[in-house]
Amino acid sequence: MSYYFNKTLSVSFEEAITKVTEELKKEGFGVLTEIDVKSTLKKKLDVDFRNYKILGACNPNFAYKALQSEAYIGTMLPCNVIVQEKEGGIVDVAAVDPIASMLSVQNADLGEIAGEVQAKLKRVIESL
Repeated sequence: MSYYFNKTLSVSFEEAITKVTEELKKEGFGVLTEIDVKSTLKKKLDVDFRNYKILGACNPNFAYKALQSEAYIGTMLPCNVIVQEKEGGIVDVAAVDPIASMLSVQNADLGEIAGEVQAKLKRVIESL
């Protein structure tokens, strides 16, 4: 089982960020965090890295259900979506597969929630 699903886009890096954020919103997700990996690595290690952002996406309803079902599930929240620019200006977007990340948690209630979140995240990626 893969731990993510992805899609390559024919848009600029910044356009991809905007498009992903819009599609996440349509599925009830907000972006709680945005980590600019390129900028962080430059500041901390003085190395050059490709455009790479990690978007911490959260659907409040599902997060609330998950937190009610499992006290420590916050260690696996929010759902990460990455946007990265590869060689030749190719932009790739990938989202974590919540079912894959929940396999280590033995809680049937979470499996149902993860399935619903997975369907939403897949629709986000497919709609790009």
